[in-house]
Amino acid sequence: MDDKTPKERPQSFSALRVNKGIPQPSAVNEEAAGAFRLRKRAILPAEDYVQGILAGDRVLLSRAITLIESSLSGHYALAQHIIEQCIPHSGKSLRVGITGVPGAGKSTFIEALGKHLTSGGHRIAVLAVDPSSAISKGSILGDKTRMETLAVDENAFVRPSPAAGSLGGVARKTREIIILCEAAGFDVVLVETVGVGQSEVAVHSMVDFFLLLMLAGAGDELQGIKRGIIEMCDAMVINKADGDNLNKAKAARVQYENALHLFPPHPSGWIPKVTTCSALQKTGISQVWDIVREHETMMKAKGHFQAKRNQQQQHRLHETIIEVLKSHFYDDPEISKEIGKAEQLLQQQKMTSYQAAAHLLENYFRKLGEYPKD
Repeated sequence: MDDKTPKERPQSFSALRVNKGIPQPSAVNEEAAGAFRLRKRAILPAEDYVQGILAGDRVLLSRAITLIESSLSGHYALAQHIIEQCIPHSGKSLRVGITGVPGAGKSTFIEALGKHLTSGGHRIAVLAVDPSSAISKGSILGDKTRMETLAVDENAFVRPSPAAGSLGGVARKTREIIILCEAAGFDVVLVETVGVGQSEVAVHSMVDFFLLLMLAGAGDELQGIKRGIIEMCDAMVINKADGDNLNKAKAARVQYENALHLFPPHPSGWIPKVTTCSALQKTGISQVWDIVREHETMMKAKGHFQAKRNQQQQHRLHETIIEVLKSHFYDDPEISKEIGKAEQLLQQQKMTSYQAAAHLLENYFRKLGEYPKD
């Protein structure tokens, strides 16, 4: 009889002891996985990306877009080289911006519209801009999972991108991504924004048609949107016009049509249309696309289509200048130190914000050798 206590017994007598079994192979082929990671990280020459994009290679298109979105300085020059070579092959698509109130069903609507277009022989690219956290800068990038059917359509390319703090919910590089998608042969580009905000002019400045998606029966509809956005839209679509909500949608359509008459007419002479649809039931989608094509035909006939694109190019020129100057200012190491000192003086209430800004700008221009005189 064993008169030893459990603590005094050797480990071999423990009832909890587990014998070693046969070593199990790894569930992952490490050699193959390592090769895949190496290929994924490898940076190719710009010409390889361009050739792949022009051939419709989605993998190379995605990798080129990743370079454009990258914040690494080493990727910037390569991305710009790719864009420059793709520009001659771009500009042939119809660009449609889609925004709307929260809960309006933008992703469901875009999937329904996208499937309608691909079934009609179109090749579409969906740039779904996902909101970024102001704190962590992270994004869920869930639009591709919400557009399950469209995401696997061989004639569609769905690319969720983080807004990255960009004004209006439009990713800073969306314009460049549009160029690449057009060069890849997509003849319709849909740009989805995060939602109604104070600067939807960002998406308006890069598309040919601006669509505002609305809801009915959600309170005072006209109070839920901003005047500036209504003035910019080319059409208002009341979604979820089905079931018990159908009559409410029809009543809301009359409200919006009456409201639009109070706004100044578009310089082009286009009168914004109001219609209803049900993205879930796939009803009214073809009527929405008919409005988009009617607008395109009218704008091209009157010469406003290309004129608008020319204005957008000029807008982008000035935006780029501001971005470069801003980046050059904040990336300067000496200015960064001065900014820290100025912020401390602000906290100590020894300097006003205007004085601090004037001081920093004076130091910056002095470094450049010139200081603007009053």
